[in-house]
Amino acid sequence: MKRHFYQLDVFTDKPLAGNPLAVITDGDGLTTRLMQAIAREMNLAETVFVQKPTGNRALARLRIFTTKTELPLAGHPVIGTWFLLAQLGVVPAQEGSVHILQQTGAGILPVEIAFHDGRPVRVAMTQKQAEFRAARIDRGALAAALGLSIRDLDSSLPLEFVSTGIFNLLVPVRRRSALRKIEANPPALRRVLRDAATMAYCFAAENKNTVFARGMLTWEIGEDAATGSAAGSLGAYLVHQGRLKLATPLEIHQGIEMRRPSRIRVEVLAQHGKLVPRVSGTAVTIMEGFLES
Repeated sequence: MKRHFYQLDVFTDKPLAGNPLAVITDGDGLTTRLMQAIAREMNLAETVFVQKPTGNRALARLRIFTTKTELPLAGHPVIGTWFLLAQLGVVPAQEGSVHILQQTGAGILPVEIAFHDGRPVRVAMTQKQAEFRAARIDRGALAAALGLSIRDLDSSLPLEFVSTGIFNLLVPVRRRSALRKIEANPPALRRVLRDAATMAYCFAAENKNTVFARGMLTWEIGEDAATGSAAGSLGAYLVHQGRLKLATPLEIHQGIEMRRPSRIRVEVLAQHGKLVPRVSGTAVTIMEGFLES
């Protein structure tokens, strides 16, 4: 059976930048095993399968796969998929913003699509309430796994596991030059993280509202060019640490060292005493085709 797929670059408005994403728009009827095989074939950080929701609250169900496993939630797949679905008319266009609900492995979550002249211009996802876990990790082993010295890590901020849908390790470094030095060893990083996090999200603050980051993965892809889930976690972490004010826009630059520059916008709100990030960005479609399943 032929199935329609698209490839997009996410968190950018320029082709061949940002984070690549594959989206299979007619994903109903595929087994989990076959979806995982297709994601391996695509060989991108994530592949999304759009399916009918299991209830009547959400407009669509998104199942998100890396080359290794299914994820409950991830940022650039959500932003890219809904940008595409808005282009395809699944989300009715209207001037201003449209609010919809999506079904993910992390639950039913809201998405906002901003339109101008009948076209989507930005997608924002509200993530889950932030969860924080102390990271009892050997700093020396972590630095070595990243190709850094322990002096490159910023001792004024803690290492911390943070989740707004999926756990990542937040790794503050002293300055942007340390980010450029990173040459991670995925197997060594996997041993350090011990399955407690999907990636080491290394960051350096340019100022209070601008951060540069690199998302280092524990499998063969090695690095993510733009990571919406980790960006939301970082925003919540910075508010938690008193480095960012609530509802203040934070701009995260990622993918520069990969020559795939990406920009991610984050705002962190307080709901019922918890921190809830809102992550937004753009996308551009670069490929369309069919695959046999």
